Amino acid sequence: MKPFNPLAGNPLKTRDDFAKACTSLLDPLIPNLTPGYSGVKLGETGTRYDETAALIEGYARPLWALAALLAGGYQWEGTKKFVEGLGNGTDPEHDEYWGAALDTDQRMVEMCPIGFALAMAGDRFWDGLSERQKANVAKYFDITEKEMPNTNWLWFRVFANLGLSKNGYKYDHERMEKDMNHLDTFYRGEGWSNDGPRDYTQMCYYSGSFAIQYLQLLYAKIAGDVDAVRSEKFKERARLYALDFVHYFHEDGRAIAFGRSLTYKFAMVGFWAAVAFADVELPAPLTWGVVKGLLLRNLRWWSNQPAAFTPSGTLTIGYTYPNQFMSDNYNSPGSPYWAMLSFAPLAVPANHPFWTSTEEPFPSLSIPPTVALKQPGHIVTHLGGHTFLLSSKQECHYPLRAAEAKYGKFAYSSAFAYSVPTGSYSLWSSAPDSTLSVTYGDDAEWRTRKKCDTDSIEVIEGTPVLVSTWTPLEGVSVRTWLIPPSEDTPNWHIRAHHITTARPIKTAEGSFTVSNERRGDNRELEIYSEGQDGRFGSTNEAFAVSRTGAVGIIDAGTTGRMGETMNMDSNSNLLLNRTVCPLLLGTVEKEAWYLTLVYGLPAPTDEAEDWRKSWGKSYARKPKIPEWLLKKVTC
Repeated sequence: MKPFNPLAGNPLKTRDDFAKACTSLLDPLIPNLTPGYSGVKLGETGTRYDETAALIEGYARPLWALAALLAGGYQWEGTKKFVEGLGNGTDPEHDEYWGAALDTDQRMVEMCPIGFALAMAGDRFWDGLSERQKANVAKYFDITEKEMPNTNWLWFRVFANLGLSKNGYKYDHERMEKDMNHLDTFYRGEGWSNDGPRDYTQMCYYSGSFAIQYLQLLYAKIAGDVDAVRSEKFKERARLYALDFVHYFHEDGRAIAFGRSLTYKFAMVGFWAAVAFADVELPAPLTWGVVKGLLLRNLRWWSNQPAAFTPSGTLTIGYTYPNQFMSDNYNSPGSPYWAMLSFAPLAVPANHPFWTSTEEPFPSLSIPPTVALKQPGHIVTHLGGHTFLLSSKQECHYPLRAAEAKYGKFAYSSAFAYSVPTGSYSLWSSAPDSTLSVTYGDDAEWRTRKKCDTDSIEVIEGTPVLVSTWTPLEGVSVRTWLIPPSEDTPNWHIRAHHITTARPIKTAEGSFTVSNERRGDNRELEIYSEGQDGRFGSTNEAFAVSRTGAVGIIDAGTTGRMGETMNMDSNSNLLLNRTVCPLLLGTVEKEAWYLTLVYGLPAPTDEAEDWRKSWGKSYARKPKIPEWLLKKVTC
C-alpha cells in the first residue's frame, strides 16, 4: 500500500486552503480513536512511558490545530468526539481514565495542548462538559507539587492553569508565576532561551518553534489583557529571535535539520505560526508577506513527502519516511502530531495582515549570506544552493539517543540531512557524515564529537570561525576550526583539526551524504563518469554524484589520507533511506594536522537543468587555505 499524503494537491495559499489542510490531517485520526474517544492509537511501537500516556499523546496533540480551527470560526465533524474524550479521560470512574500524573509524567506534557484548547475553544471544550466533568478536569490539572524536568516542560503546567483561568475556574496563579519566573532564567539574550539552566547548552527548535518561543507568544496573546508587561517582553524577544531564526530556512521552504524531535516535522515552522497568532510585527525585512511565505512554503514542501505518512494518512515516526533510528525514546506513534501547532494562524481572522498580505519569497537579498549567531554557537550560510550551519557549542544534557549526531556534527543542512548511528563497531553504522570519527583499533568503537570542552566564535581577518576543543577518546585531544564558504567558492567550507593522541588511532572524516541510487534502475552508485551518477575515491579525495546532488571531501594537507566512498547503513539518514558518504581515512601515531575541504551542491529542483555536466566547474574551483591557518600548521 502506498503512503497517502493528506496535504498533497493542496495549494496552501489561502486561509481556507490552510483550514482544509488542517481537517485533512485530523480526519484520518477518527478511525483510530478508542471507544471512549479519550485516546488515539496509531501504532504498536513503545516509548519510555506507559501505553496510556501514548494514547493521550495521540488524543491531545491534534488539539493544537483543532482549537485554532474552531477559534477561527471553522467546524470539524470530529469535535464532539474529542470533547467527550476529554470528559472520559479525566473521569476516575470511567474505563478510559487516564490516571493521575506522577512526577515527571508524560501526562503533564499533554496538558499543554489541552490547556490551549480550553483557552481558545472553551465554548466547545469547556462548555461542553458537565459541572462534574469540569471539576474532574481541574483536579486532573492539579500538578502544582509534581516534579518536572528543569526545561521547557514548565510551560506545560503554565498552560494547564491558563486553560482553567480563561474559563473562570479555580487555578493556581502562584504556581504559574513561579514557573514563568523560573523559565525567565533560561533567557540568554538576542531573543534566545536555553532549553534549561545556564549549564545546559541546548538551543535547537525547542528554543523557538517547538516550545519556548512558541508558548511565550501564545501566552502573550491569550493572557495579554491581564499580564501586559510580561506579554510585551515575550513579543520583544520574538522580534529579536526572528532576525536569527530566519537564517535556519531555505528559499524552497525547507528548514535545516538539526537537533532532536525532528519527527515533529512541520512544527519546525511553529515560531512563524505563533508570530501570526500573537499579532507580532517583526523588524525589516520580515514583513507579514515574508512570514506567510516561510510558513506556507514549508507546508508545501511536506506536501511533497509522501512517505512522511502512512497509507491511511497519519503521520509517521521519522522525518521524511518511517524511521525508528532517528526517533527519541519519548516518541510514541502519536508524538509527530506536535506538528499541528503550526496551524495556530487559523485562530486569527481573515482580515489579519498575515492572511491579506501577498506571500513574499525568502528575503535572500535583504539578509547577509553568512552570519554568526552567538547564542546557539552557529555560523549559518545561504551560499552554495542550500542553507546550512556550522556548529561547535551544542550538546544534550542527558543521554539522548544519537545525541552526538543530533547536536555534535560539524555541519547541518536543509538539503543534506544528517545521519544517525545504527551501531558503533563498524564505521558505516556509526554515521560518520559531517564529522571526524576516531577509533583505537579494528575491534573498538568509533567515536566522534559528542560535546565540546571549549567553544568560541572568533572573527579572523573578517571571517567568523568556530573554534572548539573536544575529547572523543581518553588520551585523544582535538582542536577544530570550522570556516564557512566564501562568495567566490560558495560550495566549499573548510575544516582544520589539530589532533594529539597517547596511542595510535584510525580516523575517518565525512562530507555530506547523497542518495545511493542512480537514475534509471535505482541500483547502487558505480564508478563516476562525466555527466553521470557515480562515486569516486583516490589518494586524497572522494566524491559522489546522484539524483540529490554532488558532495565531496579533499585532504588539503600532507597527511596521506585516502579517499573512499562508503555506503551508509540503510535508514540512518533522516531524508533518504539509502545514502553514500565520501570519506577521508587516515591514521595518527602521536600528532597530526588535518586540513579538509568539504563540498556540497544540491541537485536543482528543475531537473531539466543538466547540472551533472556543470557541477564539476564549482568542484574544480577550490578554496584557498587562509594564511593564518597555514601559519598555525607550520608553527
